[in-house]
Amino acid sequence: MFKIIITPKFGDVDGLKHITNTILADWFETARNDIFKFFTPDFDLSYEKWKLIMARTTYDFVGQMYLGKNVEIRTFVLKIGNSSFTVGHEAYQDEELKVKGEAVCVHFDFIEQKSRPIPEDIREKLEEHMV
Repeated sequence: MFKIIITPKFGDVDGLKHITNTILADWFETARNDIFKFFTPDFDLSYEKWKLIMARTTYDFVGQMYLGKNVEIRTFVLKIGNSSFTVGHEAYQDEELKVKGEAVCVHFDFIEQKSRPIPEDIREKLEEHMV
């Protein structure tokens, strides 16, 4: 499991004075960086080297979050398939679960425009973070 701390900023707040739901997509993507590095260790974002594409994301908002308190994002692997894997995310504020979500990522060849099997060495790294 990976953990990062996010300090919400003023622009993350909506008209109802809580953290806007749209910011979670950005926070959860940031939290996936350590997993992205399994596939592209130098984190080269070039078209030729990037190896993942997003297939689906979901979010369940179970509580409100507010400005002035840090948010802990926990990231882990839920499932590993042949060419895809599912990442789980949880956002906590004041040690209470506020948002949970999932992202399905596909090992993808952008040049040939098709999915590829997850290499065994990367699969082993993903398995280390399964919950």
